[in-house]
Amino acid sequence: MGDHKNVNQESFKGMLREKGLKVTNQRIYVLEALQASRKQHLTAEEIYNKVKADHPEIGLATVYRTIQVLRELHLIDRINFDDGSERYEISDQKRSKGHHHHHHHLICVKCGKVFEFKDDMMEGLEASIAQKTGFQVIDHEVKLYGYCKECGGNTD
Repeated sequence: MGDHKNVNQESFKGMLREKGLKVTNQRIYVLEALQASRKQHLTAEEIYNKVKADHPEIGLATVYRTIQVLRELHLIDRINFDDGSERYEISDQKRSKGHHHHHHHLICVKCGKVFEFKDDMMEGLEASIAQKTGFQVIDHEVKLYGYCKECGGNTD
């Protein structure tokens, strides 16, 4: 399992250097916490608690500042799931010409679980919008609400 962590660390260092940013432990810790919890979409406090477990010396303010820097660099994305909390995830680095396509989120209205859906069906719609209106879409965020497999049919 140790090897897996090092691979992440190396790729995170590469991501930071690519953006001309100093590689600091804090930045690596925050990225690692998000990587380790990819399916959970953590709040800043949850990121802090995960980092603090291994690195008790880190402060909450440092984690907040680090999140802000990583967001400005587009290394992580902020998502709002209408529960009043801002959550974060490692950004999808596959971008071209300033286009930034999120994967989509499927949100179960019964149990609150969030699932990711990678298929980008919005490209056709974006092309159609550009053709009809001249509006150039550079970003989108899709949230679909419904019932997950476990909750499906239990709508009462």
